[in-house]
Amino acid sequence: MSVRDQIAEKLSVKFTPSHLEVIDESEKHRGHGGYREGGESHFRVRIASAQLTGMSRVAQHRAVMGALDAELKGGVHALAIEVVSR
Repeated sequence: MSVRDQIAEKLSVKFTPSHLEVIDESEKHRGHGGYREGGESHFRVRIASAQLTGMSRVAQHRAVMGALDAELKGGVHALAIEVVSR
């Protein structure tokens, strides 16, 4: 299973989002720190979930990062998080 799919699955299970996008932006970072051939190093997550509503932005980001702890320790170099309302 790809890292992108692992991220999507974990966030789906944890937050039951009404909207979820997991975008591999690795190619945009070619030549920068953390980039590796084949991608799967830099991601953007756009998520809408009732479970994140009412939390501060910092708390939202901590919750998402906590759900993806293994991926962040295992090779994901960068994670941009956008909590959106839908």
